[in-house]
Amino acid sequence: MSVKADLFQSPDYFAVDALFTEEHRMIRDAVRAYVKKEISPVIEKYAQEARFPEHIVKQLGALGCFGPTVPVQYGGGGLDYISYGLMMQELERGDSGVRSTASVQGSLVMFPIFAYGSEEQKMKYLPRLASGEWLGCFGLTEPDHGSDPSSMVTRYTEDGDHIILNGAKMWISNAPFSQVAVVWAKDPAGVVHGVIVERGMEGFSTPTTHNKWSLRASATGELVFDNVRVPRTHILPGVSGMKGPLSCLNKARFGIAWGVIGAAMDCYDTALRYAKERIQFEKPIGAFQLQQKKLAEMITEITKAQLLNWRLGVLMNEGNASPQQVSMAKRNSCAIATQICRDARQILGGMGITGEYPVMRHMMNLESVITYEGTHDIHLLITGMDITGMNAFK
Repeated sequence: MSVKADLFQSPDYFAVDALFTEEHRMIRDAVRAYVKKEISPVIEKYAQEARFPEHIVKQLGALGCFGPTVPVQYGGGGLDYISYGLMMQELERGDSGVRSTASVQGSLVMFPIFAYGSEEQKMKYLPRLASGEWLGCFGLTEPDHGSDPSSMVTRYTEDGDHIILNGAKMWISNAPFSQVAVVWAKDPAGVVHGVIVERGMEGFSTPTTHNKWSLRASATGELVFDNVRVPRTHILPGVSGMKGPLSCLNKARFGIAWGVIGAAMDCYDTALRYAKERIQFEKPIGAFQLQQKKLAEMITEITKAQLLNWRLGVLMNEGNASPQQVSMAKRNSCAIATQICRDARQILGGMGITGEYPVMRHMMNLESVITYEGTHDIHLLITGMDITGMNAFK
């Protein structure tokens, strides 16, 4: 497959860069340079072949993209949430699957171990996960329980110094390549707890999910627990109930809100360049009103999302961001990014469906991202409940 040069130029219509510190911009530019050098030249091939580029795991670790907000003493970057958001934006500009690998590792695996784990658990797992020596995954969604995770059926019984874990999780990013899984299961009393399960434990398997039309360069699988004997010391001691997994999702949704804008930027930049170069009826198609309308709407929505994400990042840094605000940002970013990808595909015409351009790959990827970590409709109801005080889920 021919490799086209990555000519991406980041749109910044309202000088949002001025809102970032010099450190923020340096971190963003380092990840952008990595994507241009290491991801863009190969990602179409991996997506076409439905293969996970396993070699990027240690690269992402070396770049500091795993657990950037985790303190340095545990191998993390000790950075703020805007830095984390900018990292995810640049990684997803390359591919949603690459960003998924990083955000699952940081927000869904490292965060709960850091926030709720024992000191022994933190020291054992976090440095290995931060460096990319180990890859992790997060087990919450089940075959019959997606938007309603509190109804999970994965459970464990007690057996002296061990627990016996049974059940299954589905649609698990990183699962086929993970050395460790943070799994949410109910104890004999029906209370949810986090359990660290390691590859190699008897009865634990991670079958790969095949035949995906979306996130084809991401490793997706199942987690199957058949009487898995796990030491009690692997239970996260610092949390019980649904607060644990939902707090992880809050961090992951923040990363998604930033990440998908990277995909939207890539599609906008691609469509803008194409519209200036593609000649029809003796002039560039960018000179026609309908194409300008699409491009103008794209940059408007990107700009609004950039400002919303920046403000959310400030609130996260202050410890003042509510889960409902994170929910709104995730829904908004996914919705506008999905539409921008579709409009970009229209501007590119027939070329928009080929691997010569990234648009169709982004569009297929976002069909997953708009669903995972809470669907568009679920996030609407989260906002609705917050502003009315009435629960539409029950």
